[in-house]
Amino acid sequence: MARFEMLEDGFGAMGATAQADILFELGMMYATGRDCETDVVAAHKWFNIAAIKGSVRAAELRSELSVTMSKAEIATALREAREWMTMH
Repeated sequence: MARFEMLEDGFGAMGATAQADILFELGMMYATGRDCETDVVAAHKWFNIAAIKGSVRAAELRSELSVTMSKAEIATALREAREWMTMH
């Protein structure tokens, strides 16, 4: 995730579509375990943020992922997404 954190400073200058695409890719990375451990909470978080930024596909995958998650996991993911959105 460190490689994406470096981009956070430049998010304001990017278009919303580019932001959503990057955030969607973070969700995919955690959902599939690409270059990291699979983490459904993190995947849901990034899909949620990407959906807020306008990614329809992220919203669809977030919904699909939610079916496999506990209420506690979903609550954690939503809280983490809200915290990230507040800070960025």
